Amino acid sequence: MSPATGHPDAVGTTDAVFAALADPTRRATLATLRAGERTMSELSAEHPISLPSFMKHVRVLEDAGLVITRKEGRVRRCALAERGLAPAEDWMREHTAHWTASLGRLAQRLEEAP
Repeated sequence: MSPATGHPDAVGTTDAVFAALADPTRRATLATLRAGERTMSELSAEHPISLPSFMKHVRVLEDAGLVITRKEGRVRRCALAERGLAPAEDWMREHTAHWTASLGRLAQRLEEAP
């Protein structure tokens, strides 16, 4: 069961991705990881929370398919997952197409109105 959504099949789903992105600590972590892989300690040092609390945030990001972690000896490293945002991108693309077409039809009707 995903901690992000409580849904048993939420890993990598649109719901899990949006739930993970809803938290500012998790968004900040993703922003930091854009510069490259970091250790869990490096990432957690940027936030005013304990390491165990921070690791829960990373777990939500991992469950959503946004980051990958790996262990090297006693050090856990974290990196952005390739195409992790794909479910959200797909959802936005579908909805953008719908609203663009709807607003285009509305604009056309407004231009035609006397």
